[in-house]
Amino acid sequence: MNRLSWDEYFIEFAKLASKRSTCFRKVGAVIVKDNHIISTGYNGSPSGLDHCAEKGGCMRRLNNIPSGTKQEYCRAVHAEQNAIIQAALHGVSTKDSTLYTNTYPCSICARMLINAGVKRIVYLGDYEDELSKQMLKEANVKIEQLNKEVSI
Repeated sequence: MNRLSWDEYFIEFAKLASKRSTCFRKVGAVIVKDNHIISTGYNGSPSGLDHCAEKGGCMRRLNNIPSGTKQEYCRAVHAEQNAIIQAALHGVSTKDSTLYTNTYPCSICARMLINAGVKRIVYLGDYEDELSKQMLKEANVKIEQLNKEVSI
């Protein structure tokens, strides 16, 4: 029997969540505890606010801001942030959980994930942010890149 591993299974949910994103960089995140999904998120404008496309486009792209810099010029809440926020809104603890995402977290998300008690991150695609990698290592968060691109 050919069955998905738990990591392959949950990364598929992160990829699915990314399809709700309104950003040009589609990112999805799923927080899992004891092999159960406790929260999901995708990147996009805060609830109730216009999306970038409705505001004339991505401010970062329109102003040629390089990836990974001046993140304060982005309207979007990151997928990892939205997953943490959703857990908090529903009173669900993220302590000792695993985050699955299709893109390695940025340094802002890394800080939040550390403080939210996430102990493991499984991701597909890399994102060059040395500060993120340094902080997650220092916090002893286990990082694993899923090398196998799965599809259902």
